[in-house]
Parts: sequence; C-alpha cells; structure tokens
Amino acid sequence: MDVDDGPDWREQRQAAVRAHAAADERRRVAEQAEAAELVAWFLGEATRRGLRPAPLLAGSYSGGGRYRTGLTGWYVDRARTRAVDVEGRFYLLTVPGGLRSRLFGATPRPHPAPLVVGAGGRDGESVPLRTLLTRRLDAGDDWP
Repeated sequence: MDVDDGPDWREQRQAAVRAHAAADERRRVAEQAEAAELVAWFLGEATRRGLRPAPLLAGSYSGGGRYRTGLTGWYVDRARTRAVDVEGRFYLLTVPGGLRSRLFGATPRPHPAPLVVGAGGRDGESVPLRTLLTRRLDAGDDWP
C-alpha cells in the first residue's frame, strides 16, 4: 500500500521535531543553571568553612600520568577527575596527555556541571551533584 501523506504530514512531523528539540534545549539550559547554582553554593561553603584550595592535576585519558594545570581549587570526587576551581568553574580533569603536557602542563577547559555526575555511564554509578559536593565539604581538608 503506497500512500502519499503529502506535505501536511511532513510539515507536522518537522514541527514536532523542532518542538521536541526546543524543549530538550530548555531542559538542558535549566539543568545547567541549577548545577551552576550548586557549584556557586559549594564555592561559598568551601570558603566559609576555610577549606584550603590546592593545585589541581589532570590525568590522561589513558590513565598513564598526571599533569600540572595551573588551576587551584578542590577535587570533588575521590578519583580526582572532577574539580571546582577558586573562581567557581567546574572541570573534568582528564586530558589527552603526552610529552607536551608533561613538559608544559595541561590546560583543561571548564565544563558545565552536570546535575547527576556519571549519568549514562556504563558502570551504573551515578551520584547527584549536590551529594558529591556535600560529601566533599563534610570531609574538610581530610580529602584524599
């Protein structure tokens, strides 16, 4: 059965796709704004509690080394792959690595903080950002 749904159907379909994409973008922007507020809260609390920031190191994607970054802040996970710098920017501290990074250091770029860290990962271990930041604050300067 060969039915031509015509231009009306195609236009409706395209409009539905555009509406879905717009809704997805609004949700993403709202989540990023909420996560940015959590990071700002963490920065304020870390400062208020007197947590000492430390130089942040980045690890290579392959896990083969650690590199200077020139950043100062607080690691927020025990693996030291996520951090907040003293200006309140969120970082994923993994970089390509290599000889250049070993000699001159690495330059990770800030990322929008996720509301759920590890969401969609294969290991199934995800944690809300608020929980991760609260754990870090509660550990004080005794963080590994």
